[in-house]
Amino acid sequence: MRMAVKVLRVLIPVMVSASLVLWLFHKVDFAEIRTVVREGVDYRYIFLMMAITVLSHVIRGVRWGIQLRAVGIPRIPVLAESVSIWGAYALNLLFPFLGEAWRCIYISHRENCKLSTVVGTDIGDRASDGVMIGLFMLLMFVVARSELYSFLDRYPVGEAIGRILSDGVLWLGLLLLVTILIVLDRIFRKRPFVRNFNDSAHRIWSGFSVLFHMKGTGMYILLTLGIWTCYYLETYVCFFAFPFTRTLLENNLGLVAGLVVFVFGSCSMIVPSNGGLGPWNIAVMFALGLFGVCRSDAVAYSLVCWSFQAAVLIASGIFSAFYIMFSRRRQKTA
Repeated sequence: MRMAVKVLRVLIPVMVSASLVLWLFHKVDFAEIRTVVREGVDYRYIFLMMAITVLSHVIRGVRWGIQLRAVGIPRIPVLAESVSIWGAYALNLLFPFLGEAWRCIYISHRENCKLSTVVGTDIGDRASDGVMIGLFMLLMFVVARSELYSFLDRYPVGEAIGRILSDGVLWLGLLLLVTILIVLDRIFRKRPFVRNFNDSAHRIWSGFSVLFHMKGTGMYILLTLGIWTCYYLETYVCFFAFPFTRTLLENNLGLVAGLVVFVFGSCSMIVPSNGGLGPWNIAVMFALGLFGVCRSDAVAYSLVCWSFQAAVLIASGIFSAFYIMFSRRRQKTA
């Protein structure tokens, strides 16, 4: 049974990615995509996007270090903080959320501290990202309302999202499920399994709640803004690399279009897949389509951007592996 669960955990993301990529390519003119990739891309901006990607990961590592110190973990070198992020994102290409588990284990072993405490800081790290996504979504609703209404009316997936969000039965069902889980926890709280679960949950909450009373909150907020500014710029800078997105810049639609593409792509990452392959590409394709970019051009944009970002993750992951290996050798010989 356990083996079957492990196999499914690997197969499901691969199947999701493969099926969505196949759907992405249906009714696509491959000749047009090859032409765009070979002749229509200014790769100077793609390389700039890659540099911004690396910078965003360094900032994220430094920000996580603030949380780790707040729960009593000693200061970690900036390079080690960055390695924890580079390795995590590289592993997410293999299996969704594997990187999150790895970076917690890496810090726990490196600093000889409780894993659940580190997991709590990771949850806090991602919770702050959730807040930023929410803020970007609100901004998108303000500045790109007509494009969003077009998405909800134009595409079946948009209509489905609209129905789901307005379905009161779904929200009531979720509320009922949460209530049942709370009641069961209260009833069986003295059972060893439930007690151990609650103890771990308490340590996780301690690692998360440190966000609200830790030293360096101002720097944490500043670094958070830096991370998400980099993420937005990764999308916006790539608009300069393609002729069909440069026209959006010329028509003063670049900032708004960049915001919509960025938010759509960010929201797609909740779908389990290998590094966003498939869901991210399709979300970006839909977003660009709202601004008149044809399907083949949108697919070319998403493939080039995703491929070069993946190359950055792979290269930084390889660097992280060598860094960890040499660090361990140094510790043994010390």
